[in-house]
Amino acid sequence: MRRPVVLAVAGVTFTIALVLCLVGVGDDPTQLTNWQALVLGLVQGMTELLPISSSAHLIIVPWLFEWTYLEQNDAFNQTFDVSIHLGTCVAVGAYFWHDVTTLLVAWLRTLKRRSIGTSDERLAWVVLVATIPAAVLGFLLEDVIASRMGEPWQIAIFLTVFGLLLGWADRRPQQRTMGDLTLRKGLLVGLAQSMALMPGVSRSGITITAGRLLGLDRDSAARFSFLLLLPITLGAVVFKGLTDVVLADLPSGMTGPFVVGVLASLASGLVAILFLLDYVRRHTYDAFVVYRLIASAVILLLIITGIRAATF
Repeated sequence: MRRPVVLAVAGVTFTIALVLCLVGVGDDPTQLTNWQALVLGLVQGMTELLPISSSAHLIIVPWLFEWTYLEQNDAFNQTFDVSIHLGTCVAVGAYFWHDVTTLLVAWLRTLKRRSIGTSDERLAWVVLVATIPAAVLGFLLEDVIASRMGEPWQIAIFLTVFGLLLGWADRRPQQRTMGDLTLRKGLLVGLAQSMALMPGVSRSGITITAGRLLGLDRDSAARFSFLLLLPITLGAVVFKGLTDVVLADLPSGMTGPFVVGVLASLASGLVAILFLLDYVRRHTYDAFVVYRLIASAVILLLIITGIRAATF
């Protein structure tokens, strides 16, 4: 998609979400409000694609503002989580539509021919292989991670540790592009991606880190990270949508926040893609490292001073 088109779509989408908030469509002030959904949707779309951890921000923002409804209503939380991830997934799919269709056709061609012959065909299999570790571990460990991870103090530590790791990896020479990736290297990136199940690590951050450690240039590392988002996020959306929405009793008051959250995450996701790809062509990832360190320091300061609790 061309830049003017992307910005226009993002602007229209955000405007619709804003109007829905102003009119109060489906809004219930006793639950998650449309305005809160707007903020969280914008946060999800932006932070999912930047290397700063969306899961951490979706926990920390309600923690900062004492929005307790999602924490106290898990069924609603699960449904809302599906909706805002859907928005981000649509943003990436729309922006990289040509790349996605090219890789899909290439992958189907390998199945028919039973061999890998071109760089697109190899990259299609690399994306698939890189998706498997996080998909398997996410399915097996989702409940364990949800019950034991995600406390503010833990998030602060992960933001710091994996932020510094990103900064160190980004010092590596830029020697390769996506076309140079092998199945083995794809698997290594996939294993790294599975670590993002812990809030504060950042899916895009750890995959970009792994890509830079493997010598990918900054643009290729970011693009590969975006391509990896689609299968893992789409799979999670379909699975959670089936188990938490279709086969479960839908919580009341979800219509307004659901729609607003999808639109907001779609709009901010498109802007985040444009921003990151343009930024890394001319700069290092240091700005994101600094942001993670500052965010971690603020969280720890709030905990130490007693303004906010270290746990929920």
